[in-house]
Amino acid sequence: MRLTPIALVLALGLGLTGCGAHVADDAADDDARGGRPSGHYPVTVENCGRKVTYDKAPRRVVTNDVGITEIMFALGLEDRMAGFVMPDDKGDLDAVPWKDSYGKVPWLSKKEITKELALDADADLVFAGWNYGFNEATGVTPAALKKLGIGSYVLTESCRNGQGSARGVMPPLEALYADLATLGKIFDVEDRAAALVRDFKQQVADARAKAPKGDHRPTVFLYDDGRDRPFTSGRYAGPHDIITKAGGDHVMKDLEDSWTTVGWETVVERDPEVIVINDYGDTSAARKRDFLLSYGPLRNVSAVKHRRIYVMDYADLVESPRNPAAIVALAAYLRGIETSRGR
Repeated sequence: MRLTPIALVLALGLGLTGCGAHVADDAADDDARGGRPSGHYPVTVENCGRKVTYDKAPRRVVTNDVGITEIMFALGLEDRMAGFVMPDDKGDLDAVPWKDSYGKVPWLSKKEITKELALDADADLVFAGWNYGFNEATGVTPAALKKLGIGSYVLTESCRNGQGSARGVMPPLEALYADLATLGKIFDVEDRAAALVRDFKQQVADARAKAPKGDHRPTVFLYDDGRDRPFTSGRYAGPHDIITKAGGDHVMKDLEDSWTTVGWETVVERDPEVIVINDYGDTSAARKRDFLLSYGPLRNVSAVKHRRIYVMDYADLVESPRNPAAIVALAAYLRGIETSRGR
């Protein structure tokens, strides 16, 4: 099996996640199985502005999507999971440090999560996010699940900020660190969570030390998909922190949202030197690249003229434990551009 550069960084940096999936000592684990709280419980946490108290660690968690699922895997919480829901367009899952975890936990559905699925899985907690499984249109919301006796944890990147359906309440990497710390408290694995956060912060600090700085930072646009209007990242989605920490200047940093749509005229006006493609969905990265290079209004955009188009996996760009390694990889690419400009 050949690991990608990002997978290699993850495999080295996350070696501590291979310590096994037991998340508490034997006595506390027995207490949880028997329904009695250990000395750690009850514990109260805050998630997207709401306070929730846990009398014991959830034991049958259903997760939605790849980044959320891998947060659980990175914390060694496979044995607390009833399964995960995820389309099969999320890249090569054999080339990640959590390959064995994917083999242990049931893949419940390749479609969207439903209330019926959660009930059938006997879930006691659904870990999802707004537009990452939670959606009023489908009826799967924390409030609806609560009526069924099922708890919920909302991905912090997806927290709504009070401006309609706009999402984002903190910088994306801080959202990842917040979720790791909070889940560490919920599942009594705070030491493991703290070790992950320290390791991730060190990876990011090392990458930033080598990244382009000041006026030498290349301007970067994130292209998810879309022909008439591009779907992209605002300041509260993962790509913003990945781009900026890697030494890039995110051209859509003024958008007070996570994932959103803009006009091509805005992209042309801001003239990015690099376009990062989000590789997922029915349209391949190659087709997205061909479109960008052939779309007339973009012909004079620097990234198109110089064919500076960089492809990243979906799971690198949404909130996930792959984010720090993604920063390392993108920083290396941007350093090459800095060099080619003749700094």
